[in-house]
Amino acid sequence: MGKLQVTLLRYLTKDDFRVLTAVEMGMKNHEIVPPSLVASIASLRAGGCIKILKELSRHNLVSWEHGKRYEGYRLTYLGYDYLALKAFSSRSVLHSVGNQIGVGKESDIYIVADESGQQFCLKLHRLGRTSFRKLKEKRDYLRHRKNASWLYLSRLAAMKEFAFMKALYDNGFPVPRPVDFNRHCVVMELVNGYPLQQVHHLEDAPGLYSDLMNLIVRLGEYGLIHGDFNEFNIMLDEKDKVTVIDFPQMISTSHSNAEWYFDRDVQCIRDFMRRRFSYESERYPKLEDVVRRGSLDVQIFASGFTKDLAKSLDEALGLGEEEGDPDSGESSETGSGEEEEEEEEVASSAAATAEAAEIVEEPTANDVDSNDDDDDDDDDDDDDSKAENAFFRPHRDAAASRGGDVAIDDSVMRTRMDAALMRHRVRRDLEKRAKAKTHTTGKTKREAKQKTEKRRGQRDAIKSLQDF
Repeated sequence: MGKLQVTLLRYLTKDDFRVLTAVEMGMKNHEIVPPSLVASIASLRAGGCIKILKELSRHNLVSWEHGKRYEGYRLTYLGYDYLALKAFSSRSVLHSVGNQIGVGKESDIYIVADESGQQFCLKLHRLGRTSFRKLKEKRDYLRHRKNASWLYLSRLAAMKEFAFMKALYDNGFPVPRPVDFNRHCVVMELVNGYPLQQVHHLEDAPGLYSDLMNLIVRLGEYGLIHGDFNEFNIMLDEKDKVTVIDFPQMISTSHSNAEWYFDRDVQCIRDFMRRRFSYESERYPKLEDVVRRGSLDVQIFASGFTKDLAKSLDEALGLGEEEGDPDSGESSETGSGEEEEEEEEVASSAAATAEAAEIVEEPTANDVDSNDDDDDDDDDDDDDSKAENAFFRPHRDAAASRGGDVAIDDSVMRTRMDAALMRHRVRRDLEKRAKAKTHTTGKTKREAKQKTEKRRGQRDAIKSLQDF
């Protein structure tokens, strides 16, 4: 346990965050980001950018990696933390960070507070730890992708957890109130209670057992299975009121292994109640007895729920085309490509989170849009840069803008860096360098030619004097 070292955060400059954001965007298609690419994305001079990168590396916000064929920088979890905390601070969501209150195989938990002193819980996803590296095999975060960084997987886990939490909270489930999320961080209500694992005495063990089983059944009725329903993810307050936490691993009841996961959740509670409180009941639910009443797995695209199943479910529930369900008919046709499916999934998750808080633009995105240090040659490209930067805005997590509300799809699409735009910027930078080099080379050749002609003239004059 310890504190998240955020003292340096108040001393970082605008250019520091521009460089951190540039490294983050470069890592979307680079495992190691070359310094030249960082300077190009951040719109900073190469010398100044390298100086900032070295300073950030000294504070472990970025890491310098080099080998025989490559060299560059990658963003560390601490640097990713700073970008998320900066976004929360600009939104007035967080003002201070307190002590660490929990640690797990895939996340760290901290107490935070806003300007008024109200305390919240901050969950930092830390996927990729040595004790939990088979995540890519056990969970379908990657969908159709083959490779992705741990930072990106942590971001997907946070987005997925916030979407689940928002949907469950809106439907009256006993979960913490979601506040906001950014990148791999989720801010939620601070639960005043203790994990069930730390509880050794209960006044009404049968009542708690019944509440937990009813909660498992109720989740199943809405098409969801928790997947990790055990004593470590159940909180109890002083009145033994249940609050469930930890949602990234939730799956749909339409999953191919749904019955196995459902039975495992039930068995975990039965084993714990028998082991800790010496209580055992012969009555426990089965997945086949659950009557479906809702479709939260459709809204948030829980693992195992496909578009074909969504269409079949709509027909069974009598929805179909009469109510204009967006997941039937047209959506199955438009989602034929892998990238389109992934974008729709992200958009649906963002739609579930749009009502939690008013999200404003991140200052780091605005920082990339300006450049105060360009030389005279860059002034000619200001108009083009402004037009490009209107689209090139990194990591939008919800729908908001200065001029008004923005559609969810647009804000989500802006989270994806446009490869063509990056190639255009790099090509433009290379053309400038080639032009400058050509100018220098031509000037050098002319000077050398003049010197040679001068020497030849002097040599001929000396020779004519000698002959005379």
